[in-house]
Amino acid sequence: MLRTVIFIVIGVLLTGILVLWLFGERWRPFRLSTWRLLREGGLKRFFNFSFLHTYIYMRWTNQYVKILFSLPPPPPRPKPRSKTWLSDHYHGKVLTPEHAHMIINLNHDISLRDLEQVIPYPVARDLILKGPPDVVVYECACRHAQPNPCKPTQVCMIVGQPFTDFVLEHNPQSSRRLTQAEALELLEAEYKRGHLHSAWFKDAMLDRFYAICNCCKCCCGGINAMARYGIPMMVSSGYIAKVDETSCTACGTCVGSCAFGVLSLNEVSKVNWEKCMGCGVCVGQCTSEAMSLVRDEKKGIPLDVRLLS
Repeated sequence: MLRTVIFIVIGVLLTGILVLWLFGERWRPFRLSTWRLLREGGLKRFFNFSFLHTYIYMRWTNQYVKILFSLPPPPPRPKPRSKTWLSDHYHGKVLTPEHAHMIINLNHDISLRDLEQVIPYPVARDLILKGPPDVVVYECACRHAQPNPCKPTQVCMIVGQPFTDFVLEHNPQSSRRLTQAEALELLEAEYKRGHLHSAWFKDAMLDRFYAICNCCKCCCGGINAMARYGIPMMVSSGYIAKVDETSCTACGTCVGSCAFGVLSLNEVSKVNWEKCMGCGVCVGQCTSEAMSLVRDEKKGIPLDVRLLS
C-alpha cells in the first residue's frame, strides 16, 4: 500500500513538471540552468530524488528554511545519531577572513575531492571552482525567517556553476551577480559588522562546496543548532583566538561579539580552547588590538586554497 502511494505521488510530481515544461512559459521549471544542474548530477541523483531535493532547496530556499525554523525544537539533549545525521548531510567550515578572501580571489581552476582532513564528514567534501569563480549574492534564508533580522539580508554568496546561474534564473529579485571586487567588499563589510565567514557543503548540492555565508549569531540556524542543541554544524577554521594580556583592557567587546560564547572576562579576556572555532570576529572587534588568531593543528586543517591546491 505504501509503495503504491509513493509511486502515485512520484507520478503526479513528474506529470506536473512535464505539463509545466510543455505549456507553462511563466512557471516553466526546467530552464537552462536546471538542465545543467541535472546533467552534472547525473541519472543517479535524478532517480534517488536527490535532484528533486536540490531543486526545491535552491528554488524556494526562503520557504524551505522558514518551514525548518517553524518545526518544533528538538529535545534539550538530542540523541547522538540525530545530532550527527544533520551535520553529516549539511555542514560548514569556519573561514578566517583571509581564507574567505582567497577563495574569491582565485585566478585559476581548482578541483579538490575527499577533503576529509578539512571537512571531517562522510559526504559533501569536494571543492570545485573555475577561477575566477562566479559569485552571486543571495537573500540569507536564516535572516529572512526572523521577525527582526540583522541587516542587510542579502549576504549569502553562492559560488561556482551551475549554482550561480540557477539562483539568478529562479530568484532574480533576491539575487545579483557580483564582481570579485564587489564580493571582497561584501566580505569586508560583514566582517566589520562582527559576522563570521563560513564555507558550506551539502550532499544535495552535488556533494560539494557551494556557498560562503556571512553568519550572525542572532539569526544563523547553524550557529543556533550548535549553541542550543550541540549539533556539530560547523567545524573549526584550524585556528584559535589568543589574548595578549598586556594589551587587553578588559572592555568586554570581544565577549559580546563571540558567536560561540567562548570568551569570558577575568581581569582580562579568557578563551575556552575547546569551544573556540577560530572565526576571527573577536580580532576584528577588539579596539585595543589584543586579540589575534594562531594556528592550532589540533583544531584541524584550514580551508586554505593556496596550500590545498
